[in-house]
Amino acid sequence: MIDVISPAFYFLIASVIVAFLPHGVLRSALLLGTPIVAGLQILELPTGVGGAIELAGLTLETVRVDKLSIIFGLIFCFAAFIGNLYAIHVKDRIQQVAALAYAGSAVGAVFAGDLVTLFLFWEGTALTSVFLIWARQTEGAYHTGMRYLIIQIASGVILLGGVVMIYRETGSLAFEAMTLGSLATWFIFIAFGIKCAFPLLHNWVQDAYPASTITGMVILSSFTTKLAVYALARGFPGTELLIYIGAVMAVFPNFYAVIENDLRRVLAYSLNIQLGFMVVGIGVGTELALNGVAAHAVVHILYKALLLMAIGAVMFRTGKSKATELGGIGKSMPMTMMLCIIGAMAASAFPLFSGYASKSLITSGTSQAGHAGVWLALLFASAAALYHTGIKVPYAAFFAKDSGMRPREAPTHMLLAMSMTAFLCIAIGIYPDPLYALLPNAVDYTPYTMTHVIKQLQLLMFSALVFVVLMRIGLYPSEIKSVNLDTDVVYRRLLPRMITRLRNVISSLFMFGTWFAKGKAKKLVRALHNSHGPEGRMARVWPNGAMVMWIAIILTATLLVNFVR
Repeated sequence: MIDVISPAFYFLIASVIVAFLPHGVLRSALLLGTPIVAGLQILELPTGVGGAIELAGLTLETVRVDKLSIIFGLIFCFAAFIGNLYAIHVKDRIQQVAALAYAGSAVGAVFAGDLVTLFLFWEGTALTSVFLIWARQTEGAYHTGMRYLIIQIASGVILLGGVVMIYRETGSLAFEAMTLGSLATWFIFIAFGIKCAFPLLHNWVQDAYPASTITGMVILSSFTTKLAVYALARGFPGTELLIYIGAVMAVFPNFYAVIENDLRRVLAYSLNIQLGFMVVGIGVGTELALNGVAAHAVVHILYKALLLMAIGAVMFRTGKSKATELGGIGKSMPMTMMLCIIGAMAASAFPLFSGYASKSLITSGTSQAGHAGVWLALLFASAAALYHTGIKVPYAAFFAKDSGMRPREAPTHMLLAMSMTAFLCIAIGIYPDPLYALLPNAVDYTPYTMTHVIKQLQLLMFSALVFVVLMRIGLYPSEIKSVNLDTDVVYRRLLPRMITRLRNVISSLFMFGTWFAKGKAKKLVRALHNSHGPEGRMARVWPNGAMVMWIAIILTATLLVNFVR
């Protein structure tokens, strides 16, 4: 046992202090200093399980330190730092408190040594992150935030149900590798899947993230889904079902990303696709594939944050994020444009950029495990990513038709946050060994072989050629103002309409039943009135002879009954 406290508590304590500090240098220093202090503590943590806390008769192990938790904890701390630096101009106390508490909950979850601690921090991410959506202060953001909160809380409730059943079955709360074979493990698997945006459960990402504030989406993109990736890697490595779930995740959102008009939603779909790569790697479950999952989670947080910061800077200066409303602003925002291109190249996995150093681990692991069909699906997803993330996002924002806007360059602190992230995107791509040294398993892989590089360049160049040809002949989908319907139409439109119609049917049946019952009741009252009312038969004066006769009849009937018995 190790005697340490969870790094999450630095964030949680800082969030309480920030709630009472006025806007100024001290608050900014706390926002930026907390992730640095927590990250330094993570580097000093000894390997093992500890941080024991007694809660309701249970001993919770709040800290479990190994290479998997360390790499996720470090990238979460860095994501919190660049997110707070990017948003340092924000004076909204609620957003700043929520950002710290949200990051702290995510860090606490990756260091959780038992399922109850995981559940507490799991729900903490839901309750804190929703304020980054509501902070936009529009009616749409309020409703979107409520949908997001319902889905996230539902994931936690399902997780809690699985934890209770696991404890009843085994008497243990340890968060360890599980196999799908009981109702308890299926509950936990589904809870992780909801947060990881499994197919048909994915649209809360596209619904909620673009509805958040400009800075809020940068922070949201870093934690919730990557926490789910960590949980799956910890709890279900080598689960074959995940291979096929991940393949679907990596393929089908590409079609939506290509036709989507809102660039922040394009990047949300791209997030789903990259999650698919990670889920495939978890399902493969080999050391190489799991190393690829951890590496790609780190790299994805970096380049996705960079792209979102670039588009967020454009939105900050212009108030627009749709492809049909942007274009031609590269001349007035050249630094943002260059940084966006770096993020796009990293996302497209160009050699010498970070995406290449991580994604190739997963694809190689999948190929070596003998999943040729899934490997081809990942190649397709890699090629398609060049269209919507590598080309469409920077092209639509900075190079397409001239929108006539000439906004100022992004603020200095935004450029600094983007530059730091861009530096890592390039540095990891050129020299991935420091990242590989942090991975959970020993790395015996060389990304820059002639075969790997040529294969990736062929894939990218062919994809770019197809894009150019489709653009030239007019077959590439043009940017149009539209609303694309996805599976969220079920709970946003179809389900409410079905509930409304069902309510109308039930209401009509209830009204008919009430009318029918009232009619019958009136007839019964009328009959009773006719029989027992003041003018009824039973109220009349009966002659004495008739009464004697009825008494004799009743007495005779009684005697007969007794005689028969």
